Amino acid sequence: MPHPLRVNVAELLRRPGSDRAVEADVEIADLAIDDERLAPDTPVHVRVRLEALTDGIVVTGSVETAWAGLCRRCAGAAGGRLVSPVDELYQETVTDPEAFELVGGQLDLVPMVREVIVLDVPSAPLCRPDCGGLCPTCGIDRNTGTCTCTADPGDDRWAALQAWQDDAAR
Repeated sequence: MPHPLRVNVAELLRRPGSDRAVEADVEIADLAIDDERLAPDTPVHVRVRLEALTDGIVVTGSVETAWAGLCRRCAGAAGGRLVSPVDELYQETVTDPEAFELVGGQLDLVPMVREVIVLDVPSAPLCRPDCGGLCPTCGIDRNTGTCTCTADPGDDRWAALQAWQDDAAR
């Protein structure tokens, strides 16, 4: 069975200006992505439009998948839906350094989809935008409770700089 992200575009290449819609569902494992934020069985929905040029194919559309990880502030569960726009160029003779290669009239979307997902999945996710994080003194999760810790007095070596900053604020 042919891979749903490998598309024969020989006919498109013969007719510049023509286009074709491609919609496919695959899993992260099909893309050979090894990332703890993306489970291997997570579905990936690819919806793109292929438009023929005289020297290649322009691919526009979107890639959608889910991700999960740890919040960078509170170490709680974080996750969400990744919807990434796609605007890429495929060429038989690669003249653009950012273009993907077309080989034998076949357009392989796998490397492009893999790149889009890996670059767009949050590297430092938040469980929510207003996450309070953990108290640096007692470690309580500030999203679920409050602590009685006093503010850190700071480092005396920075006192002169703090005084200058306080004067500038007045």
